[in-house]
Amino acid sequence: MSIRMKLILSNIAMVVVPLVLFVLTAALFASLFLHDVFGLKSLILPDGGGGKAVEERFERKNEWYTVLEYFAREEPERFRDTAFLKEAEAKLAELQSGIVVLREGKVAFSSSWIGPVEDPAVLTALPQKKEGDNAHEQEVVLNGTAYYAFKQEIQWEGGGSGEVVLLEDQRLFSMMARRVFPLLLGTVLLVHAVTNGGLTYLVSRSIIRPLRELKRAAERIKDGQLEQELRIARRDEIGEVGAAFEEMRQRLLASIRTQLQYEENRKELLTSISHDLKTPLTAIQSCAEGLRDGIADTPEKRERYVGMIHSKALHLNRLIDELFLFSKLDLKRLPFHFERLDLRGYVTEYAEELRHDPRMREMELRCDIPPGGPPLWVSADREKLGRVLMNIVDNSLKHRKGKADGLSISLRVAGGEAELTLEDNGPGIEVQALPWVFDRFYRGDPARAADSGGSGLGLAIVKGIVEEHGGRVRARSGPGQGTAIIVTLPLVQGEGGGERET
Repeated sequence: MSIRMKLILSNIAMVVVPLVLFVLTAALFASLFLHDVFGLKSLILPDGGGGKAVEERFERKNEWYTVLEYFAREEPERFRDTAFLKEAEAKLAELQSGIVVLREGKVAFSSSWIGPVEDPAVLTALPQKKEGDNAHEQEVVLNGTAYYAFKQEIQWEGGGSGEVVLLEDQRLFSMMARRVFPLLLGTVLLVHAVTNGGLTYLVSRSIIRPLRELKRAAERIKDGQLEQELRIARRDEIGEVGAAFEEMRQRLLASIRTQLQYEENRKELLTSISHDLKTPLTAIQSCAEGLRDGIADTPEKRERYVGMIHSKALHLNRLIDELFLFSKLDLKRLPFHFERLDLRGYVTEYAEELRHDPRMREMELRCDIPPGGPPLWVSADREKLGRVLMNIVDNSLKHRKGKADGLSISLRVAGGEAELTLEDNGPGIEVQALPWVFDRFYRGDPARAADSGGSGLGLAIVKGIVEEHGGRVRARSGPGQGTAIIVTLPLVQGEGGGERET
């Protein structure tokens, strides 16, 4: 659930929950008060309402209203009976009520609870209660006191009329209202405070805790501690921020590791370049010193020394050329001129040229590409692709061990790609060394012998050029099984070409 939805639901709950709880609390409070549970009425009313529960008082008053109405209509003479009036006075006094009997507009009887009626006209002016009317509908102020009034007309036997008025003191209810209202208001405020406080705490806690975790993670990153994983198992905006933060941490850690690896590779590159340049330079220096010191004292020795200097100079020049080419590949600054090229025809033509190479006189070359097949179109740079084939062949020639060694070239199509394989039957490569053969300056010989004249960059250059063509290269070999270099290039259907700087 999103934070926005949580806040919306929280705001709704802050209104609805207090309202529901208040209604339930008010209903419970009213029920407890009406039945005088836990002595609540005695806490509100000073005299406890006569010790009677409010609900019971209402029931008894309604009963007296019904009785007085019945007697006024059916037995009016009872309101001339002093004993009956005294009994009614005593019973009604317990209910905070009293009666006044009027005869011909004058007070014939008045409950002592009410006191003397100074102005009976106030009572005679009250409207007559009709059938179905509420007994508490009429209000009147008598002798400075407010009452709820119930009036019933009386027809005396033998003629004459009068009224009986039942009066209920409003002070009981006004006192109840004054006492109950603060309790209800306090309940509303308490319920609102508890609900809003609880919801605010829960929502803010669900937001603040992951933010604190993000802060601690940021402090760890600031201190360079990138190994500890950040886990925020949420499906809201904070969870998305946490996931992005964790991805940033992983990328930053990978970037630092890559940078450290680059630094290590740079140191290794400087060491390798120093070693590979020093070997031919040492040989040239030794030959030059031999000529200078007169060690080559015969024409034959001088010719041999000069020849060695020339050979090492060529080796040094070739090494510098490969270093320069690899550097431009590594910096993506080697220009490529791509064109739509028939790979089948190109490789067949290259194999025919290779047969006339003097180095292949003692090495058998097999070209397993059937002539006359359909063209295999690829987007390639002719010169750079030729450099790939030359480096692979040179690598095979440098590591051959006998005159019976051979080289085979094959080409096949698989899954919309052209797969070119150059395989020799030389000594092969250890299986554990295969993942590293395309790394720069890697040599299978731990002693790093330079007898073969290799720079250790040939296959690294092959990999760089093939990847710039959008292809890939891999090696397959084993001790005594020969070595196969497989170059895979994507086939194209439309016109290819164009020059780009990389």
